[in-house]
Amino acid sequence: MKIHKVGLRFAGVSSLVLLASSFANAADPSTVKKDMTMSDMDHSSMDMSNMDHGSMDMSGMDMSDMDHSGMDMSGDMSDMDHSGMDMSGDMSDMDHSGMDMSGDMSDMDHSGMDMSGDMSGMDHSGMDMSGMDHGSMDMSGGMQGGKAPADARSPDYSNGVPYGRFGKPVMMDSLPLWGVSVETLGYQFENDQIDFEFDTWYGTDSNRVTLRSEGSAQTNDDKEIDSLTSLAYWKPLGIFWNGEAGIAYNTENDKSAIMAGIVGTAPYFVETDARAYLYTDGQVQLDLGTAYEWRLDQRWVVRPELELTAFSKDDTDNGITKGFNEFEAEVRLAYETFSRQLAPYVGFSYKSALGDARDLRRQEDEDVDSNSLTAGVMFWF
Repeated sequence: MKIHKVGLRFAGVSSLVLLASSFANAADPSTVKKDMTMSDMDHSSMDMSNMDHGSMDMSGMDMSDMDHSGMDMSGDMSDMDHSGMDMSGDMSDMDHSGMDMSGDMSDMDHSGMDMSGDMSGMDHSGMDMSGMDHGSMDMSGGMQGGKAPADARSPDYSNGVPYGRFGKPVMMDSLPLWGVSVETLGYQFENDQIDFEFDTWYGTDSNRVTLRSEGSAQTNDDKEIDSLTSLAYWKPLGIFWNGEAGIAYNTENDKSAIMAGIVGTAPYFVETDARAYLYTDGQVQLDLGTAYEWRLDQRWVVRPELELTAFSKDDTDNGITKGFNEFEAEVRLAYETFSRQLAPYVGFSYKSALGDARDLRRQEDEDVDSNSLTAGVMFWF
């Protein structure tokens, strides 16, 4: 009997120890954290107006099936603190579609909130956040774009750095320049004369003033000089064509004229020019010219040239008839030297009277056709 009493007393003590251990485990927060699941929690009537989440740890909780659809957060949550809240757990299936957050959340602090968990499946489609105030939110540090401050850069883009001894740079198209181009300066052995044609200009790529002259000077006894000189305004009309307009003077008939013309490059790099002269007596002269440079190598160039002259009416005193009066052709072989700015040449020229001008010259005992060897130089600078 004594043995049975001892056994009952020992069993009673053991039961008390087990019961105390169960209460201790129930009171341990860490045990609750490990075993607690929030997958079926309902927050539909939850009041969060004065909640403190400062030290709330949700890193080990399973919140995949939490339903916040009826959760009302419309109250005053201005003093809620989420700074220490850990939400690194699984929140992939949380539903916030019906969550009302229209209350005052202006002072909510989420600075230390850890949301590193999986929230890929969270649904915020019906979440009402109309009461949230983002007016003082500063996102200037991480966003691109926007408007630079007024004093971010100096107007001339120098940022206060001087230009040095060369001064402020300028664009080439706005800087006035000048140039001289001599297309012909050669001697005709058969006709015993010097032919010349030159063009000078001053201005920019958009506007220029040009002075042009062409003609011949006899080297025999009379030393006669025949030339047609024009002063014109030059302006581009397109990529390949330029326009000219100005005044001109012809020493052969001693008359002045108004000049207009188009010069440029035709397809296949054919140099083309067409100029019309309206003289004071109503006579109109039309000069057409074309030339092409056929390069044999980097220095040797073959240059054929063609010219036509036509008049609007007869002028027998100056040997002019209505229509085309003269045709001239020349072929040159040139060698470019000194950076291709100087090119001596030799060539052959042919000149012929056309139409009624042939008969008029025969009547005056003048040659209607002539040809000659030529030698000269072309240059520009």
